[in-house]
Amino acid sequence: MMRANFDPRDHGAVGDGTTKDTAALQAALDACADAGGGRVVVEHGTYLTGTLFLRSRVELHIAASARLLASADIEDYPENVHHNRYRNEPDLDRCLLFAEDVEHVTLSGPGEINGNGPAFPRTGPAPRAMMLRTLRASHVRVRDLQLLDAPGWTTAFLDSRWIWVENVRIHNESNFNGDGLNFDGCQHVYVRGCHITGTDDNICLQSSRREYPTRDVHISDCELSSVCAGIRIGLKSIGTISDVTIQGITMTSVLREGVKIECTEGGVITRIAISDLIMHDVRRPLWFLLNNRFEPDGLGSSKELESMPEIGELSHIRVSGLTAVDSEKMAEEQWRFDHDIQGAAEFAGIRVDAGATAPIRFLTLRDITYVPWGGVQVPSHPLEDYPEVVDGLRVSTDGASSNYFPTWSRTTFVDVRNVEALRLEAVLLQARQPDVRPPYLIEGCTVLADDVTVLDATESRTSVL
Repeated sequence: MMRANFDPRDHGAVGDGTTKDTAALQAALDACADAGGGRVVVEHGTYLTGTLFLRSRVELHIAASARLLASADIEDYPENVHHNRYRNEPDLDRCLLFAEDVEHVTLSGPGEINGNGPAFPRTGPAPRAMMLRTLRASHVRVRDLQLLDAPGWTTAFLDSRWIWVENVRIHNESNFNGDGLNFDGCQHVYVRGCHITGTDDNICLQSSRREYPTRDVHISDCELSSVCAGIRIGLKSIGTISDVTIQGITMTSVLREGVKIECTEGGVITRIAISDLIMHDVRRPLWFLLNNRFEPDGLGSSKELESMPEIGELSHIRVSGLTAVDSEKMAEEQWRFDHDIQGAAEFAGIRVDAGATAPIRFLTLRDITYVPWGGVQVPSHPLEDYPEVVDGLRVSTDGASSNYFPTWSRTTFVDVRNVEALRLEAVLLQARQPDVRPPYLIEGCTVLADDVTVLDATESRTSVL
């Protein structure tokens, strides 16, 4: 049986890029849902719109001849679309596309959804609309689309399950908070064949409620580039994030971390398998941290977190098959929008950190080749000044090692502290320029394997484009 097609122009849409087509687009979505489901086809034009509410069993198809363009008027985005769950980002509460308590919803291309990011303020407490938010949705498909210039995050999948994001191009560099794909409290997630460029986390897995774990996540065959992080797991980590596979990823020009895992809010992050990664000019290829934090007025704490939690669990992490090589560009400082520094040569390195009383457990780093730029001849701090991770419930966190501090590394390549059952296997390290810091440090760990080879920088014959 063929699905019924619905044309927004039959409901009054104009598609001239100037007339607001919100009502007509919504009427087509509603008519399709009332008919039992089908396909709303947007083609031949630019359709200017505010918030659209997606419906069950309805596919919104953007043809190659069409563009869905977000309105620059914030009043076209109502407030009844849940909220952004970061305590410090209330300006991102509104959204362009919203799917609440729906099932079997599809967004498809090959056309373009454009968030009109440059039309929104870059600074100040001005509201901006992220592009897509789902809440308690199931069987959601986003495929073959171009998602461009969101004013904030591109997507936020919240408390949802059975999600496929495939063959999607995300370009989000016009504003701060330029995230790509965010999954919070989601299960059965499949991300394949995506190209993502942005000013924040390209792909993010989080859990801000214990009753909604994030688990059974599959990420493969993607290209990532970011001013901040390529793949981020945690920070928002009240609940559980588990059973995650990441494989076949290339990253280019990631100015902070390639893969960062932060268990900071009392939850559990466990059973994470990462393999076959290629990184070029990624400042910190791996960055894993177990601690606890609560900053009501600071960066990143969940709205759902009400007090400093007990330290949670970060365990059973395996990284195998990582090649990370820097070019001369990484000798320079790098900034976001000219006033937000992201990294410098002394910030580089693979870092794993936890407190002595709450170690990370069962970590394997296998078949790692890491060739950073190096070149630090006068460290900005004595090595002994490197701060420890502390238990914030019992000791002041002022000056302690945390999610955004310190901004320097005490080793050239690898720094691992307080890991129980650590395996370093076939790890090859070589700086492209001589560096005076220790090549690597393993401190407070139960070491099961220590197979690390450090080559002299003067032996390098690597050619990097």
